[in-house]
Amino acid sequence: MFLNLNEIISLIVISVILGYIFSGFIQRPRKEFEFRKKFDWEDIKFAMIIAAPAVVLHEFGHKFIAILFGLDATFHIFWFGLLIGVVIKLLSFPLLFLAPAYVAIPAGATSLQSAIIAFAGPAVNLLLFGFSWLMLKYRTKMSINERAIWIISKRLNLLLFAFNLIPIPPLDGYQVLDGLINSF
Repeated sequence: MFLNLNEIISLIVISVILGYIFSGFIQRPRKEFEFRKKFDWEDIKFAMIIAAPAVVLHEFGHKFIAILFGLDATFHIFWFGLLIGVVIKLLSFPLLFLAPAYVAIPAGATSLQSAIIAFAGPAVNLLLFGFSWLMLKYRTKMSINERAIWIISKRLNLLLFAFNLIPIPPLDGYQVLDGLINSF
């Protein structure tokens, strides 16, 4: 089974919390007469539609490739990382650094497999960037909200792709580089 019950519950919980955290950074289009509220479910849902797939599918990229290699892989919420995100949101800090989840993969992968597994997460973000770009380029009729979703999704996924490939621990880029170096 690809997901167990705990992972499904974690997926739901992390999606809602990510929506809350990102609601301060991802703004839905507003009507002229509409005022911003401190806590707005519409903003949370809008942010969740964009941020949750970018983060969760990134982690599932790692999980899927690990499973293809015959390895056990389990999706976990990183509670401390989520707490930092919530605190940053509550303090209205202008910069968001977030590590909300991870996939635990027991030892057993070769160095090359580890590099491929590490690259799988950012590769998903690159695919989501490409899909968003295609939607904006070829889908001619869409609402203001839909257009905003694709524009923000494109930017967020490109940012996550680039950021995660920075070769410093514990980022994926370091794991990719380390795995490649140790493979040869």
